[in-house]
Amino acid sequence: MRATPENDQKAYRLAKYYLAEILQIREPIIEKYLNPLSIHPVQKSKNALYQRLLESAQNANMKPKIIGDAIGGVDKLALILNGFDPEYVSKTYGDNWEAVLDQIVEKLKPKGMVRRAPRSIWPSYCKTILSAAEFIRQFDSVDKFFEWVDYFDRDDRSRAALPMLLDHEIEGFGFALSCDFLKELGYVNFPKPDVHLRDIFTALELCPDGIDDYKLFKAIIRVARNASVTPYALDKVFWLIGSGNFYADPEIGFIGSHQKEFVDFARSNITRP
Repeated sequence: MRATPENDQKAYRLAKYYLAEILQIREPIIEKYLNPLSIHPVQKSKNALYQRLLESAQNANMKPKIIGDAIGGVDKLALILNGFDPEYVSKTYGDNWEAVLDQIVEKLKPKGMVRRAPRSIWPSYCKTILSAAEFIRQFDSVDKFFEWVDYFDRDDRSRAALPMLLDHEIEGFGFALSCDFLKELGYVNFPKPDVHLRDIFTALELCPDGIDDYKLFKAIIRVARNASVTPYALDKVFWLIGSGNFYADPEIGFIGSHQKEFVDFARSNITRP
């Protein structure tokens, strides 16, 4: 198959069909995941914004298991971050990531081994904690932050520059996690170019193999436009299939990845040119 507007539209339609008819996920549940504000309320304080940023910062590779799961959830960091107060964090810890890690070990007692080599996951995350605090501090209020994001989001040509900027502002964040942070704040034009979408898009030839995160980001937006849905909605449909993680519905929970099965299903139902 080729990446045509018709195939883009079919791929999304088949993904929704697969969730509803093959995996038997009820339509209201699917729709809930397609609207960011139905799961995550609007952040109304700089502290809440800082917490949301740190939640996104651990949404990569093995980090959720090593960080969030090890301490019982990122929200537990409130104990050492004074309720996610960026001013407190900057004044208390400065740029001393080891002091942050010492407090995590002493007060939160994470499960498993805590490696302290500078490039290991915990030290890297502690550096993110500190640089994220400095980043949030520069805004006088949460409204000023949203005004700043809105400035980029209004222009299709400048939108992708924002996650690139966040990548440089916040240590260890990266383009994909920056998109994750923005989309979970309710900005539907910032899909996360993660491994699930990369694998499905490549397998269905919706994008070339080996493209970088920026180009995958643009491919996701293209497919969403051709399918007449938001990039956020398209992101979530494919992500739910790839991850099998219905995190907002404990009665469903984690059903395992259906990525391979979906790819086989989609290939057999999209007419090849």
